[in-house]
Amino acid sequence: MDVLGRYRNLIVLVGVLFAQVLGLAVQVKRTSDSESTRLIRVWAVGAVTPFERALVWMQTSSGNLWHNYFYLRGVRAENRSLKAQIEQMRLEQVRMSQDADQARRLQALLAFKEQFISQTMAAQIIGGTGSELSRSVYIDKGYKDGIKADMAVITADGIVGKVLRVYRSTSLVLLIDDQTSGVGAILDKTRLQGILRGTPSGEVVLEKVMSDETVPAGELVLTSGGDGIFPKGLLVGRVTRVTPGSELFLNIRVHPAADLSKLEEVLVVTKIDERQAEPDQTGVARAVDILAERLPGVPSKSESAEKDGEKGAAGTAKTTTSTTAPGAPTSPGSEAKPKAAPPQASASGGAPVASPAGAGSGTVSSASSGSSPRTTPTSTGTEGVKVSPKPVKAAVAPKPQPAVEDSPH
Repeated sequence: MDVLGRYRNLIVLVGVLFAQVLGLAVQVKRTSDSESTRLIRVWAVGAVTPFERALVWMQTSSGNLWHNYFYLRGVRAENRSLKAQIEQMRLEQVRMSQDADQARRLQALLAFKEQFISQTMAAQIIGGTGSELSRSVYIDKGYKDGIKADMAVITADGIVGKVLRVYRSTSLVLLIDDQTSGVGAILDKTRLQGILRGTPSGEVVLEKVMSDETVPAGELVLTSGGDGIFPKGLLVGRVTRVTPGSELFLNIRVHPAADLSKLEEVLVVTKIDERQAEPDQTGVARAVDILAERLPGVPSKSESAEKDGEKGAAGTAKTTTSTTAPGAPTSPGSEAKPKAAPPQASASGGAPVASPAGAGSGTVSSASSGSSPRTTPTSTGTEGVKVSPKPVKAAVAPKPQPAVEDSPH
């Protein structure tokens, strides 16, 4: 109270001045190009803005801390899981590329031919039949543009139909949901084939699939190429419902991939190329291919006959040579018998000692007999010298051995 009593006049003056300035700020307006603003508002904004900036900075900093640290604590585990998935997908890619290369080689081996869309023509829908019984549309291209009957009509999403009638500048296209249409189709995973037709209610069904087959909902339906109009592999739609049908077939509902009720522009397939499948030469060679290249091929019959004739002539010449050789056996495989040595005079000046094996003179037994050689006492009572002959191979002419002389006793 002493302070208020002492500075009462000053406090009253400051209060009066503040009230006067506040009144002026309320009355005075600041005019800009767009609008006029009271001065009190400008001052209030200038006073509150620093606090708002500090509050926003604190909020942003706390949010960044949460998202950059606390929220990312599980990112490392997620990163490891994604890396494992990437490695698994790479392995699957390698396996699929090898299977694709093998399929190309088999297709080339079987002279398999594939169809490719090489030329299309853009056309615009200009009208429809206006009947529920016939679902077809008109396009602004005719035979003067090169359009012919039974040409396939497609979009980027899937097939639409085929050209039914051709006029000069327009053509009638029969849609796949018409009850008189028919498209050869095949299921993507189960590879079951059937016929795609329309119903009077405007739905699309896949017929001629046996009831004992299992067709999952959501499976893709592709063109099979069996109708000769649509190339193989174009997207038709997706299976929506499978129910047991009449007789022995399933009732398979298909949702078309192309929106047939909102067609504006279509593509008419004017040319289809048919190419023969060729193996991929850029792929990695497999061990089977390398072995097939290195293994000898089967000779033809003419080459085998020539080789057999050459072998027969060589065998005849060899037999003739073996027969005429001195001391050789008459046929292969027989034992070689050495020829008797010529008679020579003995050292004592007696009769010449030369006799075949088994005589009274000392001779060496045959080498091919396998027994150890021994000498037979001669007529003069002397002992023969023991000789170890070398074994003689069959069909080889042995060298003549000298006669064994008797040493004087």
